[in-house]
Parts: sequence; structure tokens; C-alpha cells
Amino acid sequence: MKYRDFGTTGLKVSELVFGAGAVGGLLINQDDDTRRKAIRLALDAGINWIDTAPSYGNGRSEQALGWLLDELDDKPHISTKFTIDTRNPDLHGQIEESLHGSLERLKLNKVTLLQLHNPIGAATNKRIIGLSEVLKPHGVLDILDEFKSQGMIDHFGITALGEAAAITRVIKSNRIASAQVYFNLLNPSAAITPPPSWPYYNFTGIVDTCFEHGVAPMNIRVFSAGIIATETRHGRERPLTAGDTVESETRKAASLFHHIGDENGTRAQTAIRFSLAHTRFACIIVGLAEIGHLEEAIAAQALGPLPASAIDKINHAYKTFTL
Repeated sequence: MKYRDFGTTGLKVSELVFGAGAVGGLLINQDDDTRRKAIRLALDAGINWIDTAPSYGNGRSEQALGWLLDELDDKPHISTKFTIDTRNPDLHGQIEESLHGSLERLKLNKVTLLQLHNPIGAATNKRIIGLSEVLKPHGVLDILDEFKSQGMIDHFGITALGEAAAITRVIKSNRIASAQVYFNLLNPSAAITPPPSWPYYNFTGIVDTCFEHGVAPMNIRVFSAGIIATETRHGRERPLTAGDTVESETRKAASLFHHIGDENGTRAQTAIRFSLAHTRFACIIVGLAEIGHLEEAIAAQALGPLPASAIDKINHAYKTFTL
């Protein structure tokens, strides 16, 4: 396992992070023995970070991690999240309640990283939280500073979904440690700009802005909720970006792998190796449904980044794509 700098925090994070989310669902849906084996395999492979959230399985992911961590001598870093109900003006109370609940379920006194889970936009609209709510006095970042000073979290960050201009404004505030960044074969725009022939939701500039301001970009949705990794559909596929559907993402994936072929490993391994080739990412959060998926991801990391010949084929696929 290789390790990368986590922004300017001084932390070193494994290139792969164990994703304890709901789409993969290993920690939520599998039996206790499978969960235990998966965590042990991850740690033995050198993975030193697990990412979770209260919303994953309505707390079941954090609860599973709580007793699993209790059995371990070698504790990994833990990141979790909170979601603001934008109809409720009590930001402090919401964050405090969520953080205390997470720590109780995780059986921890603090977490390495706490992240805002809402998309960010110019103005508050349903689940999207407005930029002013994040940056204003006594807003989200001020509240997180308070909990950091109390020793309940080491660092805090955001989920970089929503509107790119608003997201980059938060990154440029020089107040956050991390940003969970949407990046994969189907939408690499956060780090590279595809040609006009390739349809994508525009996250242009986010990774560059993170790099310029010492913020650690954490790669999320490397498999686009499984659409990239396999042609088999499990029913939990949920595209996060406006205009994308399971059908449109499936068409794009089919076009890509028609050009790429299978010489770089499985579809999932190709996706991971594509992300590894973009070295400004601090890590790749990999969602898992079963132990075999974890073994596949570890093998992909050992193979290393995609070669230039594969990247050329991907760029050709972008340029020649037609709806």
C-alpha cells in the first residue's frame, strides 16, 4: 500500500479508503463474521482509513464500526459526516446532535474528520445548503471550529457536490481540511476537462483549487454507484449529478469499455487505476458489497495507475462519443 499526504494536515492516508457506505453496504448488510474479516483484510493490506456517515443504513454502518473498532488494537482513522436539515435554522444544535450520535455509535471520543454531507450552492434550496450558511459568522465552519477546539474532531471538510462555483469558494476560505470530490471515468471534470462530445456535470477546477489551498481531495463515487464496476444492476444505483440517469451512465460506461477493453484488469480495477493516475487525489474511497470486492480493489492498487496507452484510449472514447 502506498500513502499520500492528506492536504496540509500532516496525516498520511492510504491510497485506498474503506468505504462503509450504503451503496456497497458491506458493513450494513453482511453478517458479523464477514464484516470482521473485511476490516482485518483492509488493515492487513495497509488501509488506514474508514469512511462512514450516520445516514448509511440509518446508523447501522457506524454501529457496526463501533464494535469492530472495539476489537482492534490497530485503530484506523475514521471520517464521518453530518447532514443539515435546511428547514431548521438551528445549525449548531443539528451538528452537535449528529456528532454526539456518531461518536456514541462509533464508541469513540473523537473522529479524525467530520464532513458536511449536503451539496453546496449559491442559495439554500431543499437539500442544497447555501454558501452563506457555510461561511457566515456562527455558520457551519464556525461551529465546526468550536467542536475541533473541544477535541471532538481533529479536522473538518465538505462534500464537494452541488455548484462548482460555491464549492470552490468554500475551498478558497482556507478553513477546511478536505473535500470529497466526485470523480470517475464517466465524469472526470473535477480534475480534467473532457471534450464537448462527452456529456458531464461540470465540476471543473475543484481539484486544482484544493491543491492550491492545501485541501485534501478525497475521490468519491469511483464506480458511479456500481455502474462502472459491473453490468449487473443491484437497484441501489443512484447517480448524484443533475441530468445523469442509470441509463445514460450505462451507455457511457459501455462506450468507454468498448474502447478500453479488459487488458487493465476488471472494470472495477480499471476505474480504480484511472483514479490512481491522478496523483493530486489524497485517496480513493471504495464502496464494497462483499469481501471479493475488497480483494479486487487491493489488487488494483498493487497494479498501480493505468498506463499512458490506456489513458489514450479513454481520451479517444471521450472524443468520439455520440448519444
